[in-house]
Amino acid sequence: MTHSIALRNAVHQHAPSSMMGMQQRLFSTWFDSFIYNQIWEDPVVDLQALQLNTDSRLLTIASGGCNVLNYLTASPAQITAIDLNPYHLSLTRLKLAALQYLPNHKSFYDFFGYADRASNLDNYYNYIQPQLNPELVAFWGKSQLLGSARVKMFTKGLYKQTRFGYFMRCLHWLGERIDCKPSLLLKANSLYEQEVIFNRHIAPFFDNKLVNFLGKLPMSVFSLGIPPQQYAAMKADGNLVQQYRERVKRLACDFPIRDNYFAWQAFSHNYDHTKRLALPAYLKIDNYQLIKEQLPKVETQFGSILDYLKTQPKQSYDRFVLLDAQDWMTDAVLIELWTEILRVAKPGTRVIFRTAATHSPLESALPAELLKYFVYEAAESARLFKQDRSAIYGGFHLYRLAA
Repeated sequence: MTHSIALRNAVHQHAPSSMMGMQQRLFSTWFDSFIYNQIWEDPVVDLQALQLNTDSRLLTIASGGCNVLNYLTASPAQITAIDLNPYHLSLTRLKLAALQYLPNHKSFYDFFGYADRASNLDNYYNYIQPQLNPELVAFWGKSQLLGSARVKMFTKGLYKQTRFGYFMRCLHWLGERIDCKPSLLLKANSLYEQEVIFNRHIAPFFDNKLVNFLGKLPMSVFSLGIPPQQYAAMKADGNLVQQYRERVKRLACDFPIRDNYFAWQAFSHNYDHTKRLALPAYLKIDNYQLIKEQLPKVETQFGSILDYLKTQPKQSYDRFVLLDAQDWMTDAVLIELWTEILRVAKPGTRVIFRTAATHSPLESALPAELLKYFVYEAAESARLFKQDRSAIYGGFHLYRLAA
């Protein structure tokens, strides 16, 4: 099955003549590209919920690969990273190869921390490309619209590119037109100062008439990787622009800016290269050698997590990270997915996922005879949600296999 067919099978759930069906087909076309330049799930929260140990076998959606590497700081037994988006999976595979074959932490940080150094191209051709399989070489060597190879993204600023990067740059451009100054937030010395700056220089953005109009359009959220199903769930939760305001305020005000790399990316398209506190764990020099030693534990797969589960033996995994993929799924697919999770789950299994809306879809989607095998840790989920520094989701959810 080609990646385009696999993606369409996952997204197209309504008739093409319906409004939802048309939006789903538009989204699948939009999503068949680079969406994210980094993953937007907080690994600190994930690791608290997962409670990984040296026996843990983890199945996760790969996305941009950040958290695959971040999870290795807990030294699990194995990580299988799977994704329907070949662009995201190729980025994950490039990160794994770069960590393995680049000569030192500096060259790795230049590649994925700064992600805009001219030397990255030479390092790719000298150290990484000779170790890649032909398929990955072809992917990163393929010309883009302006004729340059994809790998040159790492000489032009990866975090300003991809669908998400372009969308954020558009928001920044629009913000400048109405005198919003989000980058001031990076200079704040306290949560109090962060809130003052938000109220003065960011909040007015959400009062703008054009922003309010654009914020209610489905296309406006497609660049955030939010499919029509998620968009509909968010609309059901209330005013969309008000939800955006509340989530951006959480991102800007609820966590110290000094180590919130999600806020740095949202408000400046960069990490903190000076103090290097606002960095994902996989980029920190203190974790470099540990993660590098753990790389043989990672395998990557293209495809859907449901199709992959069907090929696995009973009691073969005990940790699952579903990101927000379930927001795409019908109740029938959710039932099939959790039936397979139950089959392959080992004792002590823990499953985490996020939702665009606030509630867990499982409580209404799964039949009682299936749901009884899982315990929803509602209080722990709510506690961890409040700690999630990315602040872009409506809910974080933890389920464990009933004893």
